[in-house]
Amino acid sequence: MKKYLYILKTQIINSMTYEFNVYGNIIMQTIIMITSAYFWKALYKDQGSVGGVDAESMLTYIIISSMLSVLLITNVEKRIEMSVGKGTVATDMMKPVNLFGVYFSEDIGSVLALIFQNMLPIFIIGSLLIKVPVMADVHDLPLFVISVLESFLINWLIAALFGMIAFKTVSIDALIQVKKHLIRLLSGSIIPIWFFPAGVAKVLSSLPFVYIYQLPLSIYIGKGERAEHIAGMQIQFLWLVALTVFFFFAQKKVTQKVMVQGG
Repeated sequence: MKKYLYILKTQIINSMTYEFNVYGNIIMQTIIMITSAYFWKALYKDQGSVGGVDAESMLTYIIISSMLSVLLITNVEKRIEMSVGKGTVATDMMKPVNLFGVYFSEDIGSVLALIFQNMLPIFIIGSLLIKVPVMADVHDLPLFVISVLESFLINWLIAALFGMIAFKTVSIDALIQVKKHLIRLLSGSIIPIWFFPAGVAKVLSSLPFVYIYQLPLSIYIGKGERAEHIAGMQIQFLWLVALTVFFFFAQKKVTQKVMVQGG
């Protein structure tokens, strides 16, 4: 455990040194957030509410979604691709630490740094330029926090499983970008699922992606009753368990393959 904590601490320090990337991410997220806010303001101009959500709640949704996008940044796919591409994956796996444990610790360290570097600035900018994103019911804060933690784990597991494609194709740069934007679209981060046609919304609700963004965001803005949120979190937990089992199975398979064939 100490080894992983050291890796986490080192990653925090390393992340703090890349100021250009930090400013670039803040600018990009701010542009997306403000553009989305104007879009939803225009959509709600002559309507009191859509899908049971009013304009003020939708603006809060956009700001918190932008903040969550910072927490849900992963680098595990790129790290796997680099290790496979350099041919060092076999030697990396022979080190006295679990390779995916190292990647997980690095991503946790990056996220902790980004909370202060990106998330807080986005909150301040959103509060000043759009509105203060007040939670609908502060009593739901524990549910929101737990849901966000589970959404991070689900997102990371999907990223790690996706990254394992590199063991087959080596280069997955383009696929990583496609996956990133596809998840944002299918998870309700950009457009909430309740705006989709009923049939499409039903299909998307059966996938794990809505439990990455839309569930915690719905809890935050008070969309639905608490019983619905708890039921959603139970499904979210089941997805987390299923993806964890699949991840360990896939990890064992790729490890065996690398150890037999070499990196």
